[in-house]
Order: sequence, then structure tokens, then C-alpha cells
Amino acid sequence: MLANTRRISSYTVYLILSFGYGLGFTTMTTYNGLYQFDIAHLNALQLVLVGTVLEVVCFICQVPTGVLADLYSRRLSLIFGVLVVGAAFVLEGLIPTFVAIMIAQGLYGVGACFMGGAEEAWITDEVGEEKAAHAFLRGSQISQVGNVLGALLGAALATVRLNLPVVVGGGLIVLLGILLVFIMPERGYQRTPKEERQSWRGLADTFRNGLRTAWRTPMLLLILGVTLFYGLASEGFDRLDMPHLQADFVVPALGPLQPIVWFALIAIVSNLLVLGVTELVQRRLNTNSQRTLIRALLVLTLVGMLGLLVFAFSGNFFLAIAAFWCVSIFRGVRSPLFNTWLVRNSEARVRATLVSLDGQMDAIGQIAGGPPVGYLGTLFSLRVALASLSAILAPVLLLYAAALRRVKGEPAVQTVEEEIVAPLS
Repeated sequence: MLANTRRISSYTVYLILSFGYGLGFTTMTTYNGLYQFDIAHLNALQLVLVGTVLEVVCFICQVPTGVLADLYSRRLSLIFGVLVVGAAFVLEGLIPTFVAIMIAQGLYGVGACFMGGAEEAWITDEVGEEKAAHAFLRGSQISQVGNVLGALLGAALATVRLNLPVVVGGGLIVLLGILLVFIMPERGYQRTPKEERQSWRGLADTFRNGLRTAWRTPMLLLILGVTLFYGLASEGFDRLDMPHLQADFVVPALGPLQPIVWFALIAIVSNLLVLGVTELVQRRLNTNSQRTLIRALLVLTLVGMLGLLVFAFSGNFFLAIAAFWCVSIFRGVRSPLFNTWLVRNSEARVRATLVSLDGQMDAIGQIAGGPPVGYLGTLFSLRVALASLSAILAPVLLLYAAALRRVKGEPAVQTVEEEIVAPLS
């Protein structure tokens, strides 16, 4: 094994991981919602509860999995996470029942937590902080290639049987994990000193420190409020978008291809649009100006809210797809801009704490917001459930308006720290 790891660089292994995981993950997730809806016959509430279980598990497991990565090995944590994620989706695709899918999603959450943070920490240890940004950017691009190929592979498999993309995609990730066992090195890792490792008490201290800092900073309170409402709205869309297209529309023929191929095309175009608009925003938007950032986020939210309403109530399949792409652009482009806004308002000494707190607020929102939206979908219709997401986002506009009032008259920033612009690079 050691001989094998000397023949391949850590950077190359990282690109293999990025491509392989993107390929397998998109293969299984492009049609996973349809599989749960059409084959496992989950209703709207059950679909959202599955996602809630995932979020709860991730929320609970964040700290102990981080401790394991610090205590033993980033490499082992990452490989174990990849294997668990792949096995979870194989289980889900083979047993189309609500209970089995709930268990599988819980396992997926565990695996994702073992991967989360370990991947970034491992490659940073291996290539150094100076080269890590380049590795992240190249890995993201390679991952997008895997995503596109995964969507195409998923479409080909779904035309045979709807559970095949889930099973094959999970199997590809398991194979990736096995490959990593033999090729993945770990030369730069140094165990975190015991006194610096996170623990449950450390998590509570982090949360309290973040709350104190945020409470003393009105802008941070506004930012965390925005995150909470985004979280409240996001889980419902993630779980009900594809079932809505399947249940509430007659999917048109696509030449000699089966109509189900539409879902792969929708995913591919969505990824390409987000990449294109993000690049345009990066080139044209003055991210040095906080006012500009907030206005851009407000406009994107309006676009997303309008897109949700059109997507929910449109009777035309093509108009619904266009609205779906608008929502995708809103969500994809919002993320780097919002991260820039958050970092801009975070002091360096507490920045990691506040970013962690922001992630916890998002998880709390998803856990709290998913089941009520799913219940609306079961009690009334998927259209009503999806339209409610636009109403949930409405308070965000007021929060952005309040943020704009707070920055009114502030001088433009002449310089920006490297880490502030990094999310847009």
C-alpha cells in the first residue's frame, strides 16, 4: 500500500476523489427523489421527514466525527465516510420502503459528517495552505464534470429501472472508497493536541461565544436571521421539486428518448447556468461594497421567491422548468455572496465560531421547516407546499432592508482581505 501511495500525488488523488464522488453522487441523486416518490410511494410529509432525519443526524454527528478526524486520521475519516455514504444509497435503492430509506438517509448523514471537514483538512495538510485554494478550485471544476456525466449515466439507468441510478451511484462511491484505501496518502497530518480538540462541552462553548458576539453585533443578528429563514425554506424544495414535476405535469416526449431523461437535462442545465451566472457576478459585482452585496442578495431572493411561485402554480411544463432554473440560480449564486457578507462582518478572532453558528442556524431551520411544509403537501397538494416556501422567505426581504439601513452612509471599503473574496474565486 505504501508503495502505491508513493506513485501518485496527493493532489491527483484529490482530483480523483472530486471526480469520482461527483460522478457517483449525481448518478444516484438526480433520480433519488423520483425513486422515493414513484417506487417507494412516499408522500410529501414522508419525503420531507427523510430529509429531516438526515439533518438531525448531521447536526448531532458533527462534533464526534470531527474529534475522530483530529484524534486518529483525516484519511481514515474520509475513506470511512465515503464507504458509508455509498453503502447507504445502495441500501436505499435495494429496499424501497419508508423505514429503509429513513435508515439509509441516517447512515448517509453519518458518512457525510465523517467526510465533512476531513476532506478539506486532508488536502490542505498534503499540499500546504498556499496551494490549497488552487486545489479547491480545480477540484470543484473536476467535480462539475463528474456531475454532468453522472446526470447522463443516471438518465440511462433510469430508463431501465428507476432504482438503478441509486444502486449504481452508491456502488460507484463504494468502489471509490475502496480505491482510496490503496492510493490515498497521508504525509502532512499532525494530530491536534488534546487541549485543542473539540468536544461536546467545546461545542456548547463555541455556540455560546458565537451567540454573545452576534448579540453585540446587530448586523450579525440580521445575517443569522436570514440564514434561519433560508433553512426553513430549503428542505421542502430539496425534497418536493422533482416529485412535483412528475406528479403535476405531463412530461413531454423527448424524441426517441424516454420522458424521464428530462430530469437529467434539467439538472445539467441547472449546473451550467449556476456556473455561468456565478462567473458573471464575480466579474461584474463590486464585492468590496457591502451595500452592493446586500442589494444583490435581495434581488436574488426576489427572483427566487417569484420562481417558486411560478414553479408551484404554472400549468405549463416548460414554464415550470424555467422557473426551476431561476430558483436554482438564486440558490447557487446566493451562497458565495452570502458567505462573503458573513465573513465581511466577522472579526478574524471569532470568524470560525460565527461561520459554525451560521451553519447551525441553517440546520435548525431545515429541521424545523421541513415537516410543516411536507404536511401541507400531504394535506393539500405539492403546489401549495412549494408556494408556501415563497411566503417563508418573505421576512428575509425585511431583514435585507434593515441591513441596508444599517450600512447607509458607510464609506466604501478600499481593500478586502483575501479570505473575504475567496468564496467567489
